Amino acid sequence: MPSPKAKRRLAAMLVADVVGYSRLLGEGEAGTLVELKRLFSALVRPKVAEHGGRIVKTTGDGLLPEFASAVAQVQCAIELQAAIAIHNQDRANTKRVEL
Repeated sequence: MPSPKAKRRLAAMLVADVVGYSRLLGEGEAGTLVELKRLFSALVRPKVAEHGGRIVKTTGDGLLPEFASAVAQVQCAIELQAAIAIHNQDRANTKRVEL
């Protein structure tokens, strides 16, 4: 039984990772890491914050943001996919970073 001081809350989690991360690293580790950092800084982190989320954890190619609302989580995911598609439109298929 939880203690009286324990606080409970609901959260909606978004789990994302980079498609073909190992392949991208094999084709150019330094460039992939630079591009991934740039993508996370320019698109992912601001989009999560815009929807009231907070990033709980990151891994090499993964991301775990938390949202107070499932609606905000889904809207963030939709907008993030759209922003990344625009970011990738002038890149060769083998050089695209997709979540």
